[in-house]
Amino acid sequence: MRDKREFFNIVDDIDGKDVSEYGRLVGDFDFSRFVLKVTQIPAESAQKPVLFIVRVPQIIAGFPPHLFDIPVRRTALEDLLTRKVSEQIELASQYDQQGISRRHLSIAVPGQKILPRTSLLVTDEYVEARMYIQLPHRDNRIDGQRVKDIFFDQLAQVVTGSLIYCNLSQQEVEEFVNGMEDADQIRQVLPTRGWVGFAAEGSLLARYGNTDYPDYDKLDTLRVADDIAIEVEVPNAGEVKGVGIPAGITLILGDDYSGRIELMRALAAGIYNHVPGDGRERVISVPDIVHVAAETGRSVQKVNVSAFVRKLQNGEATEYSVDEADPCSAQATATLEAIEIGARALLFDESDSAASFLTRDSRLDALLPQRSTHVVPLAARARQLADELGISIVVAGSAAVAEFISVADTVLRIENHTIYDVTNEAKTLDAGQLTVSDDAADAEVVLEQNRWVVPSSIEPSKGTRDQFIEAESLDLLRFGNSVVGLQDVTQLADRHQTSTIGLILYYAKLRYMDEGRPMREIMDLIDRDLGTEGLECLSRDLRGDLARPRRYEIAAALNRLPSLRISHIE
Repeated sequence: MRDKREFFNIVDDIDGKDVSEYGRLVGDFDFSRFVLKVTQIPAESAQKPVLFIVRVPQIIAGFPPHLFDIPVRRTALEDLLTRKVSEQIELASQYDQQGISRRHLSIAVPGQKILPRTSLLVTDEYVEARMYIQLPHRDNRIDGQRVKDIFFDQLAQVVTGSLIYCNLSQQEVEEFVNGMEDADQIRQVLPTRGWVGFAAEGSLLARYGNTDYPDYDKLDTLRVADDIAIEVEVPNAGEVKGVGIPAGITLILGDDYSGRIELMRALAAGIYNHVPGDGRERVISVPDIVHVAAETGRSVQKVNVSAFVRKLQNGEATEYSVDEADPCSAQATATLEAIEIGARALLFDESDSAASFLTRDSRLDALLPQRSTHVVPLAARARQLADELGISIVVAGSAAVAEFISVADTVLRIENHTIYDVTNEAKTLDAGQLTVSDDAADAEVVLEQNRWVVPSSIEPSKGTRDQFIEAESLDLLRFGNSVVGLQDVTQLADRHQTSTIGLILYYAKLRYMDEGRPMREIMDLIDRDLGTEGLECLSRDLRGDLARPRRYEIAAALNRLPSLRISHIE
């Protein structure tokens, strides 16, 4: 292995030469405290950042094994160190005379949620950070002095301040890792208690504007009535007090200003663990819960929606296909797609639902007798979903959910951010009950459908490029010539997840779509590969900007791909 002096000499030699000479930096270099690994420097290095791998041996990094002895603790430590690298990059940034940052180093920066990523790796032997560096040049000529500043000053500062245990707050590291282990323990407990979610007392659920960040100006924290408060024991914090959201059918009543919407959004986000201080660290949901919203204008490809929508203006309900769906049909479609992929719990809030999909006022049935032949609302179908398919449903609202009272197993009320159990009182109300005159196929056949994907419809190429995959934002994916809108796929957490989904679709096409397969089988195979091989299997080249999505968000993107074609439904 070459050392840092040889790196220095190469930089001296290529100073002022064409940027193509950067290729001479490929290789491994020992910088004493860390090893710099350069696998490739593309010819277009002047235009885009290049991946550099910084590997610190554990004999120098010194992270105690108990911090990463199990997967959940390892993920937490890797996430924290990614954040520390990002902080140090900011501190090491240089500023010009106008105060504009000249930042050459970057790393995939996490948000509020903790995800498995490729940005950083902790093993028994080393800690590895995958950073991107914009190699400096002037008019396509290498600027050797700035290269030296980056690799011998800035990079050394970043490594020292973020990847060496003795230079970090050991208390902060312990609390971060322990907090994620506690959250994961609650998630493991949920099914044993018969819950699909848990919300700890004292949680801060309000977000700042439309962001994912806590709104500390709103000091209302979640409270739980004494008669329904329970405690869950976790490894590090001891007893955590809160409320369990039961399996089956749960109705949560509350107006838009009661804290209901914030609670439902927190339960949707509860599939992820959150950083300390987020406020939702102990609002936890089962991993296979899916929030379903109405979504005007999305495309649909051969979904059997006859369980909910009986009569369509165009086409058959058993093979519903449309370029732009109406809100009711779109929400019915999303519900069935989630069930198809394996969701065992569903979240609905009236604030982002189509009223005609959720319910109908049974008192008007005599005046509007044709309604039942057009749409079967969720309130009429919920008991069947729960009893015959074992799917839990959590519905929340105030104006359009009364018809759920008769079928709900549990009725909760949230008022002034306090949760009460009002099941007994609710059952005394004459809230009406919807019935289904069901001459359609058995619910299990209708709802557990399997659609076969046409391989040629998954096309990532664009122009002369074999693949063009780019996440413009969290909710917009460019895949070949197609644009996939994910605005209403609310459980996506990170733009890097979105771009990873694009790579997953490409990977699935190459590896598993040499012939048609059912969509659920494709998701099973992807889950298996990501579980055994990790995100590394998605690309021939090392990447530092991948974040793992769930199968439900992968399938949501595939279902919204405009070019998608389904051959048939089983």
